[in-house]
Parts: sequence; C-alpha cells; structure tokens
Amino acid sequence: MKRIIFLGSIIILWEGVYKLDIWPDFMFPSPLNVLDTLIDGLMNGTYSIALLHSLRRLLIGYTIAVTLGIVISIVLATNKTMDETFGTLVLSLQSVPSVVWLPLALLWFKMGETSIIFVVVVGGIWNMIMNTSTGIKNVDPTLIRCGKNLGYQGLDLFTKIILPASIPHIITGMRLAWAFCWRALMAAEILSTGQGLGQILMWGRDMGNMNTVVSVMLMIAFTGLITDNLVFRKIELKIFEKWGLMAS
Repeated sequence: MKRIIFLGSIIILWEGVYKLDIWPDFMFPSPLNVLDTLIDGLMNGTYSIALLHSLRRLLIGYTIAVTLGIVISIVLATNKTMDETFGTLVLSLQSVPSVVWLPLALLWFKMGETSIIFVVVVGGIWNMIMNTSTGIKNVDPTLIRCGKNLGYQGLDLFTKIILPASIPHIITGMRLAWAFCWRALMAAEILSTGQGLGQILMWGRDMGNMNTVVSVMLMIAFTGLITDNLVFRKIELKIFEKWGLMAS
C-alpha cells in the first residue's frame, strides 16, 4: 500500500509540473501521453519485441558474467599471489563504467551482438567477483575447523564447507550483477546497432519524441524492478533465512 501511495504521489506531482507549462510538451511530456505511448508500443508489438531482444542479450551476458565471476573468485580466494595481483586489477576495473568498454568492443567485435554482449559481461562480472571472493574469504573459521574435525580436507573441505557457507554473498553478487548488466545493456544498445529497448530510446531522442523516451525509461525501470522483487529478492531472503542471517 505504501508503494502504491508513493507511486501515485509521484504521478500526481508529475502531472502538476506538466500543467505548470514550465517546459514545452516535447520536452516534458504528460504522464497520460507517456502511458498511451507505452500501451500502444506493447499492443503493436514494438516494445514487446524489443524487450525480448534485450532480455536475450541480457541473459547471455549475465550467464557468462556469473559463471566467469564465480570461477575467477575461487581462484582469487584460494591463491594469494593471484589475489594480490589480478585481484588488485579487478578492484580497479570495478570503478570503470561499463559504457567505457564500448569503443573497444566495437573495435574488437565490430557492431553487432558480440560487442553488446561483451559490454554486458564486463558490466556485471566485477561485482560478481568481488562479492563471491569476499564471501569465500570471510567464512567463519569455526565452520572450517568443524569441517576439518569431520575429516574434510582440500577439495572436500572447499566444496562441502567453504563454498556452501559463502552462498549468501554469491546470491547478493548475482543480484547486483543483474542490475549492472541491465545498465550496461542499455548503454550498449543506445550506442550500438540492432533491435532492443536502447535503440527505441535512441530513436525517440533523435526524433524529439519524449513520450517514447520516457515510456521506454519506465519500461526499463519496471522490468528491472519486477525481476529484482519477484526473483532475486525472494531467493536472497530464502537463502538468508536458511543461513540464519535474517533479523528476528
């Protein structure tokens, strides 16, 4: 209920600012016009098809980012030399915006799917590495001692004690990686070629059609919100509850 009231207040405020005529209609559209544009785009299939193209790229890039992130994290967490060398590089690259990689991606892979997916992977992999490696490094020493007392050593100790104990951090990393991959995808689609929500956003800007621009922005925001709340947040809460990390 609180969220509904808050969103309703935002829409009312938006309409109120629109009625003040501070900016021309083409610069600051009405929420009703934006809603009409969004419904039309969904009904005629323009937005739906673009969303499917965007989600396909996102899922491919996200899967690669998560897989590579977990593998690299394990290496960094178990190899001190790699952690002190490559780990420092990861920490530095985490602060580099994913869109900065697009010029290199276009040079290496030309304009197309591969360059977009590359930017998506780069957008999410660093957070995945940082969260997973942190989780592995900060496993409660008591758990490790208990595992050793039970006879676990080497690979068995890692797979049966350390890795399961770091799952909460891994889930958080996956949630953050999804958000960063989503951002990277939009930046890549805006500046690259091919069908997708980013291209519609760019077309709307070029045509001076702010109804299209804002409607696509809302669609991007709600898609991310729905995915986070219906998928990642529920998984994270269940994992945290199972691991006893939820406040009573």
